[in-house]
Amino acid sequence: MQDVLQELLHGFGILSIYFIIAASTVLLCRFFIKIPNEIFRKTLHFVLLGSVFVFVYGFNTWWVSALSAIIFEIIVFPILMVVEHIKNFSEFTTERKKGELKNSLLLVFTMFAFVISVCWGLFDDKILVIASILAWGIGDAFAALIGKKFGKHKIKDKFTDGKKSYEGTISMFVSSFVTVTVVMTLHGGLSKAGYIIIPLVTAAISAVAELYSKNGMDTVICPVAAMIVVDGLTYLFGGKL
Repeated sequence: MQDVLQELLHGFGILSIYFIIAASTVLLCRFFIKIPNEIFRKTLHFVLLGSVFVFVYGFNTWWVSALSAIIFEIIVFPILMVVEHIKNFSEFTTERKKGELKNSLLLVFTMFAFVISVCWGLFDDKILVIASILAWGIGDAFAALIGKKFGKHKIKDKFTDGKKSYEGTISMFVSSFVTVTVVMTLHGGLSKAGYIIIPLVTAAISAVAELYSKNGMDTVICPVAAMIVVDGLTYLFGGKL
C-alpha cells in the first residue's frame, strides 16, 4: 500500500508540474503576445495531449495512472468553476460557450482513464494508449486549423453539424494516418501489412467519427473509436495483446 501511495504521489507530482509549467507558459504568451484564437485553442489542446506521455511513462501501474486522471479532474474542476467567473475569462481562454473548459476537462480525463484501463490495463500495451489518443488529438487539431482557414467546401449531411469541411476532414485523415504510422512503427512486432492497414483504417475511422460527432463529443467518440480499431487490428496483424 505504501508503494502504491508513493507511486501515486510521485506520478501525480510529475503531472502537476507538467501542467503548471506548460499551461503557465501558454497563458503568459497569450497575455503578452497577440495569438489568433484558434491557434491558442490548439496550443492548449497540445498541452493536454502532451500529458498522455506523463500518464503512460510517469507511472508504473495502469490503475494508478487511470486513478490519477480521475483525481486530477476532481481537483481541477472546482478551480475552473471559480475562475470562470473572473471577468473576461471566457474571452481570454477562447471558450466558445461558458463552461466549455471545465466540461471538456471532465470528458478528456475520463476518456484518458478509460483508454488507459483498456489498452494498458486489459491488454498490457502502453503504446496503444498513445496511438489511440494521438490519432484523435493530432488529427482534430489539424482538422480545426486547416478547416477554419481553408475549409471552403462544407459537408452538407443531415447527420453532421454543417460546419465541417472536406478540407478539414481530409486534414484529419492525413495527420492521423501519419501519427499512427509513427507510433505503430515504434510499437513494432507487426506484419508488414499491419504498418499500412492499421494507420489507414484508424485514420479513416477517426476522421468519420470526428465528422459526425456533435457538441464536443468527438473528445470521447474519436479516441474510443480509434482505440477499438487499433487494438483489434494490432491483434490481427501479430502485435500481440
